[in-house]
Amino acid sequence: MPNPILTSIADRVAWVRINRPEKLNALNSALLNALHKTFSELRQQDEVRVVVLMGAGEKAFVAGADISEFAEFTPEQAHTLVAQGQEKVFDFIENLGKPVIAAINGFALGGGLELAMACHLRIAADHAKMALPEVSLGVIPGYGGTQRLPQLVGKGRALEMILTGSMISAQQAFDFGLVNRVVAADQLLTEVAKMASQLLKNAPSAQAAALRAVKAGYDPSQSGYAVEKELFADCFSTADFKEGTQAFLNKRKANF
Repeated sequence: MPNPILTSIADRVAWVRINRPEKLNALNSALLNALHKTFSELRQQDEVRVVVLMGAGEKAFVAGADISEFAEFTPEQAHTLVAQGQEKVFDFIENLGKPVIAAINGFALGGGLELAMACHLRIAADHAKMALPEVSLGVIPGYGGTQRLPQLVGKGRALEMILTGSMISAQQAFDFGLVNRVVAADQLLTEVAKMASQLLKNAPSAQAAALRAVKAGYDPSQSGYAVEKELFADCFSTADFKEGTQAFLNKRKANF
């Protein structure tokens, strides 16, 4: 059985490829476990500053969940499935503390789009298609789709996509604010590498703090402004702050 996740690390960037092209990279339990293991390891590796997530093949990023695996589930089994998936993969990626870029190289449907939305930045090939079609199966998105999609595109557009299950193009996704950039398919990895290079120029501790502060603004149990103030102050104790300010004052490039 081929490895469901292929990972390579080069120049402080980890390239993570979901490797089920024969199933359009559909999510199943084994794949979710493999994703958790991979991202757990990458979180601990200080030399990894940026993570890129993509799907194998040219057709799909992730074309949803493997429906055959849960078609006969009870409500209790379904609750366990999504609770574990959210905690171990989707929320885990969002809270990784390092920027994660989704390279959307084809269909991102259902759980696949939810996986892309759990990443911090999204770049799509111009042929990519996106949808949350769960209502056509008599269910709703369960991996954060009803929460992250409105945050990205607004309540009205999110409800239209969720309630109709309709598919949108990469250009529509860009117009909605769902993806950051759209490029020709043969330029996708080049554009992703370019964005990763931009991220590597800046302080990793500050980026981690910014990720936490922005997320806090969408958490009703927290005050985003209060979290921002605390994290801003914390930055002053870091080696990155010392290096960044000294580089600026000495008119040189910072070395993070």
